[in-house]
Amino acid sequence: MKNNSVKSLGRRQFIQHGASVSGAFVLGMYLPLASEAATSASAQPALANAWIRITPNNQITLICARSEMGQDVYTSMPALLAEELNLPLSMIKVEMAGVAPVYINALLGGQITGGSTSVREAFDKLRTAGAATRTVLVEAAAARWKVSPESCRAMNGKVTHVGGKSATYGELAADAAKLPLPEKPALKPPTKFMVIGKESMRRLDTPLKVAGKAIYGIDVKIPGMAIASLAQCPVIGGTPTSFDASAAMKVSGVIKVVQISDGVAVLAKDFYAARKGRDALKIVWNEGPNANLNTAMIRKSLEESLTKKGATIKTAGNTDAELAKGKVISAQYFLPYLAHSTMEPVNCSADVSNGKCRIIGPIQFQQGGEAVAAAAAGVKPEDVTIETTFLGGGFGRKLELDFIRQAAEISKAAGMPVKMLWTKEDDITHDFYRPMSLHKVEGVLGADGKLNVVKAKMVSQSVTARAFPGFVKDGFDPFMVEGSQNVTYDDVPNLDLTNVISDTGVRVGYWRSVSNALNAFAIESFVDEVALVAGKDPVAFRLASLGRKHLRANTVLNMAVKMSGYTPGSKRFGVAQMECYGTYSACVVELDPTATQTKVKKVTFVADCGITVHPDQARAQLTGGVIYGLSAALNNEITIENGRVQQSNFNNYPSLRQNQVPVVEVHLIPSEEKPGGLGEVGVPLVAPALVNAIAAATGKRIRELPIKV
Repeated sequence: MKNNSVKSLGRRQFIQHGASVSGAFVLGMYLPLASEAATSASAQPALANAWIRITPNNQITLICARSEMGQDVYTSMPALLAEELNLPLSMIKVEMAGVAPVYINALLGGQITGGSTSVREAFDKLRTAGAATRTVLVEAAAARWKVSPESCRAMNGKVTHVGGKSATYGELAADAAKLPLPEKPALKPPTKFMVIGKESMRRLDTPLKVAGKAIYGIDVKIPGMAIASLAQCPVIGGTPTSFDASAAMKVSGVIKVVQISDGVAVLAKDFYAARKGRDALKIVWNEGPNANLNTAMIRKSLEESLTKKGATIKTAGNTDAELAKGKVISAQYFLPYLAHSTMEPVNCSADVSNGKCRIIGPIQFQQGGEAVAAAAAGVKPEDVTIETTFLGGGFGRKLELDFIRQAAEISKAAGMPVKMLWTKEDDITHDFYRPMSLHKVEGVLGADGKLNVVKAKMVSQSVTARAFPGFVKDGFDPFMVEGSQNVTYDDVPNLDLTNVISDTGVRVGYWRSVSNALNAFAIESFVDEVALVAGKDPVAFRLASLGRKHLRANTVLNMAVKMSGYTPGSKRFGVAQMECYGTYSACVVELDPTATQTKVKKVTFVADCGITVHPDQARAQLTGGVIYGLSAALNNEITIENGRVQQSNFNNYPSLRQNQVPVVEVHLIPSEEKPGGLGEVGVPLVAPALVNAIAAATGKRIRELPIKV
């Protein structure tokens, strides 16, 4: 998705636009993480724009426009600002932004946290804001002291003159605010970085979390608030026809029962009473069009769609003619529906009153939340306030807006503020699932032993067709092509990559790494199968097949081989590589040869993500992605029977326990390239590397997930 509303502004106009927006948002917005209310004169901002606030008492605050869900924007974004303001990271406070056009993610077209874009999109933007602010602070000091700006230096929250005079940023802020911002402030080269890339960097949110001061959705408190537990139809999309609340109202602590568009909510003084009252409800459901849906039907519809032409992703040469000439290698790969399964179940607080709507919760898409809350509450969008808490995991689930609408509807119907809490069972059975997919891949080896032909077709539902239908043109979904359009084997002479959108009726959503995981599983599994037919080592075959434009892919693959101890002909290693979100990565899975069943001993993951803002957290994100991907590959699937999701909690949709997690080693390639993404990059390669290792060890090729060992 693209949005030019920010890109079309020049840098100067962009920053000035941010300053005008901040008058409404920076000064009056709810500050869920600030322990000190800005009430004294010394705490009122003397210099403010959409990104930075400096008060006379020298408190410097970043207004963070991306949601913190563990991926580190609460530290990496301030680091970008600290670098150009010449500040130690510890001097920067963080507050979450409200909703404003200036906060649109230029890579996604909305105020969205996702797509591993946060640092990539902010890298120049926040450094420019910091450098421009530093420049006017120095100019303000020089004007005050009647000296040249070149004789002044900004460092550690002070501007100092060579003659010995100094003033804090806060003392200079009011004067600096009157000066025009430079259009193109000079940015530091990487060789001058003092904050970015340093191993000594520590997360700014850790003290809050350790002390129990971090505010998650479940922690929200509004005076007069009730707790709501929502009964939803067992079949997603179903609606209540009628209900009997008499037994529920007899439960001690229950306050009220209200019906909303897709459920019946019980409001009580605490969650225990609300849930007990909900269990006592008698509801007649209209189960809707999906009442008879099951997994077998869905899979059959995907198989039938393989005969359709689909949308072209990439093409070269004449694949059909070359397939007719050579010995065709063919395989099909299947991946199931998956739930996001965040540790924090869905929740949201709402207060609809006096023509206003206040929404507080774990939100990844603030603009969408504003719009859906306004519609649900029957108010204007400008009368909606969105306040984003910490997220206990997102993975794409909290891009959705259903829980915001539900909370607003409940508050409006009940006439009181509410905190709606889903159970884990609600969360698993009423998710927006990663689409089921089916891939057919065919190939022919050339006389040189390399791939001469690749013809691949992926059939799947389209998340974008549901969520942002305007971005799907002629059957082409820009998110379905992730992992195939950017394939690194781009020197194949005859290439035909297509996608077919097949709507199966199940609601689907963006799941961590989106289609990169779907396409990488098929492509990297197939490359291994072709290497076997060619009689070549899988690593050597990949190195020979990598496109000439992808030297970074060659580097990460060689490093992964070296660091993992991979040896050609070994029976315990599997490998996979790709580029996604601007990051090149390679993964080597090593099996435990002493185990009686499949057991992963070690995962070696190497990434070239360009300039790494926070190396320690980069490794943590990639490690978490590996474990998330491994859990899915080994154990996870969502199946449907009679319209009902069959999985409900960790007992039948398990994440790896600590004693099941293998050794995970992550290595970062030093680079001065622009930053790539990280939050999702660790996920896609684990599954293909794992099945490739199993094939090497046993000769058995697994083409369907989960493995279930």
